[in-house]
Amino acid sequence: MCRVSVPSSRVALIGAGASALVLDLVQQGYRSIDAVDLSRAALHQLGERLGDATGVVRLVCRDVLDLVFDGQVDVWHDRATFHFLIDPYDQATYANRATAAVRPGGHLIVATFAANGPEQCSGLPVARHSAAALSVLFAEGFEQIEAFGHDHVTPWGVVQPFTYAIFRRRQWSAEDLR
Repeated sequence: MCRVSVPSSRVALIGAGASALVLDLVQQGYRSIDAVDLSRAALHQLGERLGDATGVVRLVCRDVLDLVFDGQVDVWHDRATFHFLIDPYDQATYANRATAAVRPGGHLIVATFAANGPEQCSGLPVARHSAAALSVLFAEGFEQIEAFGHDHVTPWGVVQPFTYAIFRRRQWSAEDLR
């Protein structure tokens, strides 16, 4: 797998919740992390778990479709938020937000339910995507550099097929040419 960041990178974790990934990144020396989630309660819980490390993590309670950063990020990481966007307009808006947020040469990592994955999650309908479909959705601003499948096993033993796709932000986008 390719290496997409170093501890000096600014990393945006989309749908961070109270994720252990934030704590792992802090322990690895990352010092510029944006933890984005819709749930104020989950971000509060994350803040409590961070303790003294809260200074390197910005807790951002916002809908990803309305997200605008104060500068660009090096890595946009989303594990299991994108598949909740079932409307093609919302998916395009998400792709535009990611394109605007990630610096040219930076990376976008999306993990979403695979084409043969579940049709619902937490009682909500979801969109399912192949690597090829993700490549098309993000083509305006990104080139796909790697993709693979992964079977996630839930705490209840249920297997959920995921598609992981890693993209590099183009040095230009169609929007740059307008």
